[in-house]
Amino acid sequence: MSDKTFRGNASQFFVAGELCRRGYPAVVTLGNCPNTDIFCSNRDATRFAHIQVKTFVPGNGTCTVGMKAEKDFGCNFFWVLAGIPTVNQQAAHEYYIIPSKVMSKNIIEGHKIWIETPGKKGQKHNPSNVRAVHLPPRVSLNGWDISKYLNRWDIIEKVLNS
Repeated sequence: MSDKTFRGNASQFFVAGELCRRGYPAVVTLGNCPNTDIFCSNRDATRFAHIQVKTFVPGNGTCTVGMKAEKDFGCNFFWVLAGIPTVNQQAAHEYYIIPSKVMSKNIIEGHKIWIETPGKKGQKHNPSNVRAVHLPPRVSLNGWDISKYLNRWDIIEKVLNS
C-alpha cells in the first residue's frame, strides 16, 4: 500500500473520531457501502448522515475528487475534505464539511469552465474523470471559496438533530 492509501484510510478514522467525540455514533464502512465512507446517526438512531471523505495534505492547492462529486446525493449526504498532515509536517488537521448539493453544483460549474478555458499554451483541455476543489486561499474557477466550510460540523449535526 502507498502512503496515500494509508493517509486516506487514516482520514476516515479521524473524521469518524471527531463525530464520535461530538456524541454521534459513526462507523467507517471500510469500502462496503457505495459512496459512503462513514455512516453516522444521532444517539436515537432516528436520523442518519452519509459522509464521503477525500484526503489532502494541508498546504496543497487542491483536493481531487471523482466524477461522483457532480451528483447531488441528497440532504443527508456530505463531503468532508480532510487535510491530514504528513508525519513530518507541523500543520493542523483541516476539515471542510460540504453538503452534497453545494459540492455538486460547484464541481459541475468549475469543471465546465475548465473544459472551456484553453490551457497555458492555448491548448484545449482533454476530458478527465478527475475534478479538483481549490483549497483556501485559492478559489475555484467559478469563484467558489470553500473557506466558510472549515470545521462546520454543525452542518452535519443539524441534519442529525432536526
